Amino acid sequence: MTNGNPTHLREHGSILAGIEKMVLVWMAQRLPRWVNSDHLTLLGLGAMLLAGIAYGVANRNRLALVCVVLALALNWFGDSLDGTLARVRNQQRPRYGFYVDHVLDMVGTFFLLGGLALSGYMNPLLALGMLTAYLIAAAEEFLATHVRRVFHLSFLGFGPTELRIILSIGTIYLLYKPWVHLGSLGVFRLFDVGGVVAIAGLTLKLVVSAVCNTHALYLAERLPR
Repeated sequence: MTNGNPTHLREHGSILAGIEKMVLVWMAQRLPRWVNSDHLTLLGLGAMLLAGIAYGVANRNRLALVCVVLALALNWFGDSLDGTLARVRNQQRPRYGFYVDHVLDMVGTFFLLGGLALSGYMNPLLALGMLTAYLIAAAEEFLATHVRRVFHLSFLGFGPTELRIILSIGTIYLLYKPWVHLGSLGVFRLFDVGGVVAIAGLTLKLVVSAVCNTHALYLAERLPR
């Protein structure tokens, strides 16, 4: 790896960001020297693929849901620690790291939601809707990072780690009760309700970010009268 200057600022204001950073730095300082950031990035991708496969298998054996939770924990380890390890060792490759990390995040999310679509625990159309909303929100964030040089890792206190925890809790709950009763609205699959909430959250993030960024850029490049 080679040294490099950051191409953008990283803003991380999630609920667990502070304690997570301390834990990640502690682990990075103790990893064997033969482990590098690329190893961790590939581990994170492999874990996400495993989670998607486990969801797909869960329609025949619900115990595969346990594997999903373990895979999500492994994904957190690889995906969250790769950048921290590079910074701790002063071996940063900003453009390479940003590009590879987020391309693989999109690939991993595709497989995760594809597995959910095949699991029987979520309507496939909702899974497709989540994937679409995620990709559009991600595209807006990447564009904003390019023009404003700030990459936001969280929204309303929620970042990747918090979302993994919520998904893990919901997955464990599926082992006991995959349905929820919403009063007079009726009974729905837990992950269908979660999917609607996720799409709404991603849509809100997209709208708020697009409006704020457009306004900031308009003020920064106001035309002379």
